[in-house]
Amino acid sequence: MKEIFIRDEFIRLDSALKFSGAIGTGGQAKIVIQEGEVYVNGEVCVMRGKKLRDGDTVKFKNFEFVIKNEG
Repeated sequence: MKEIFIRDEFIRLDSALKFSGAIGTGGQAKIVIQEGEVYVNGEVCVMRGKKLRDGDTVKFKNFEFVIKNEG
């Protein structure tokens, strides 16, 4: 599982997908999230603005990562 390091308290789901390289654009992120293709902590998440914090896991297709806080 890939680790995504953030410096702030949280990162929004759509931004995390782009930052991780799982998705190319914010528009693509919006679509796959709304279509229920993204899992956060093992559950489908359709909120693109969902705040991800240290320890949260995200899965999209065969791409999986965990959020780690650098601070």
